[in-house]
Amino acid sequence: MGNINELINRLAHDNMTVKPAPHPYKLSLKWMGWAVAYLVVALAFSGVRPDLPAKLHQPMFVAELAALAGIFITTSLSASLLSFPDIHQLRRLAFAPLIAFALFLLVMFLAWQADNPPAPLPVHSFQCTLGITMMSFLPAAWIFYVMRKFASTHYHLAGCCALLFAFSIGAIWLRLYEVNNSIMHVIEWHYLPMIAFGIIGLWLGKNILKW
Repeated sequence: MGNINELINRLAHDNMTVKPAPHPYKLSLKWMGWAVAYLVVALAFSGVRPDLPAKLHQPMFVAELAALAGIFITTSLSASLLSFPDIHQLRRLAFAPLIAFALFLLVMFLAWQADNPPAPLPVHSFQCTLGITMMSFLPAAWIFYVMRKFASTHYHLAGCCALLFAFSIGAIWLRLYEVNNSIMHVIEWHYLPMIAFGIIGLWLGKNILKW
């Protein structure tokens, strides 16, 4: 009994302060800020595609970038919300990536329809998927490290959104860097691998974020 009373007194007089967790909005903005900085540095080293000024005058290319940005923003927000056990009572926002992906699918379908006659396929194939994966590795490792400090009870979805957030960074970088006008190639080697990344994210979430 004496040991219990001593423990209670020690805890009662413990002046250690616990730093409150940031709001998910603030956390998401921080992640996006670091990701944009990473993207800028990557483009500074790799350079941008020489035809980028002309491409930015093409509505479908701009729509594709905007749709990718939508995935980037919503997966960041969703991952930050899913990092908390109660999702901050913002369950609907946590599923915002579903809307972003639906819009992205619509944009890519319209781009595929507009690519008539189809642009010639580039000589390479899987190298694009490999490039996106390599660009996504550091953001993925960082965001999983940060999310591990929280107490997610939705670790499958949190891991999926985290990995898709990282993938979107690599996908944006490659579209701004690679000279490639083939929509079929872009769909096959840039965006279809998102499905595999999402599945891997579900697995990583269970193994890394579960507590």
